[in-house]
Amino acid sequence: MARRLYFIIYLLMVLVSAKGQTASQLTREGNRLFSSKRYAQAEVLYRKAVDKDPGNAIAGYNLGRSLQAQKKNDEARKQYEKAARLEKDPVRQASSYNNLGTVFQGEKEYAKAIEAYKNALRRNPHHRNARYNLELCQRQQRRQQKQKQSSGGGKNKSDKKKDKQQNKNQKQQNKNQKNNRQQDDQSMSKDNAEQLLNAARQQEKETQERLSKAMRQPSDRKLEKNW
Repeated sequence: MARRLYFIIYLLMVLVSAKGQTASQLTREGNRLFSSKRYAQAEVLYRKAVDKDPGNAIAGYNLGRSLQAQKKNDEARKQYEKAARLEKDPVRQASSYNNLGTVFQGEKEYAKAIEAYKNALRRNPHHRNARYNLELCQRQQRRQQKQKQSSGGGKNKSDKKKDKQQNKNQKQQNKNQKNNRQQDDQSMSKDNAEQLLNAARQQEKETQERLSKAMRQPSDRKLEKNW
């Protein structure tokens, strides 16, 4: 709580004293604070410098550094991009692009980082940091791509295994269905044969009963004369 109160008091003092200072003076004061790792306080002064001189690429670049030191990467990226556009000196442009690349690289956006490093080397082919960062970033990108391919390959292998099991299950299901149909056909054939046999037996029984009944009854018909 006391630290926060101190910061607010310091901020008010800075705002009061900043009224009479130029953008360059504010930037130098911010650099002093940045060297002491007082990044939040340096940020305040850099912002005041940018407010006084929006086209001041140096103040914008330093503001980006103070923001990045506080892990405010989105804001830092914007300041580096703006500084690179405003700066006329190619060496300083290269520094802006190099730092922009470090922001992207820290977030594992290697393709964007590589492009930023290449932009730095286009402005300053002798920029050692940009060259080192570019080589490191390219290795990290290749490692990332291999990991993705390995992960994707494992997934395909798993899918193939799953498909193979499904095909096996389907074949077994088809085989079971075929066996069931054969059993049903055999059962139906046996039932039909029994039904036909029973029907024949019943018919024969009825015929024998009619013959027996006819033989027991007297004849009422007369015989015709012979010719």
